[in-house]
Amino acid sequence: MNLNFGYIIIILIIILVSVILHELSHGVVAYILGDRTAKDAGRLTLNPLKHIDPYMSILVPVLLYILNAPVFGGAKPVPINTRNLKFGVWGMALVAVAGPLTNFLLALIGFLIGHFTGSLYGYNGELPAFIFTEFVYANLGFMIFNLIPIPPLDGSRVLYAISPDGFRTVLRNIEKYGFIITYALILLFGEVFSSLMVNGMNGILDFFYFIVGG
Repeated sequence: MNLNFGYIIIILIIILVSVILHELSHGVVAYILGDRTAKDAGRLTLNPLKHIDPYMSILVPVLLYILNAPVFGGAKPVPINTRNLKFGVWGMALVAVAGPLTNFLLALIGFLIGHFTGSLYGYNGELPAFIFTEFVYANLGFMIFNLIPIPPLDGSRVLYAISPDGFRTVLRNIEKYGFIITYALILLFGEVFSSLMVNGMNGILDFFYFIVGG
């Protein structure tokens, strides 16, 4: 793997684009469903300074890339007032799903462009192949990571919507410890977690190749 400074910058740009659009999609869907909180906070913008979390948006993903592990991360969460949303908990589930869905669409678009131009396979040089490959994998990694059903990750909002009241109480109670629990699981079961992430990404890539008849 080439770890020169230029490649690290490219990875950083890919990460920032991916997490910013992920968070922006949350805010846009919330706005459509009646909540102006993100808009009033100035978060419905492509300005990276409004979204970047130095740790989750930069340090963690870059270190994971350097360690040759599946890349995941995030940006500062977009503020949402669930009381303003249409459809109650299902409205929040829609807001949550918007982020991973955006990363899925970005990965699909990157794959299709890279496939049909040949850039994904190195036909146009090493650098385009690197850019398209990392763009696809980074977005698939963000999608899968955020679908983990542990609060406050996006997957937990969908789980909350379909859960009975008793389990919803459990989810609310563990939310403030959610990232600690997630990191602990990754540290304790890192190989299993990496394997699941890689298998998930490869499974989606197989679907992409099926779409293009590959």
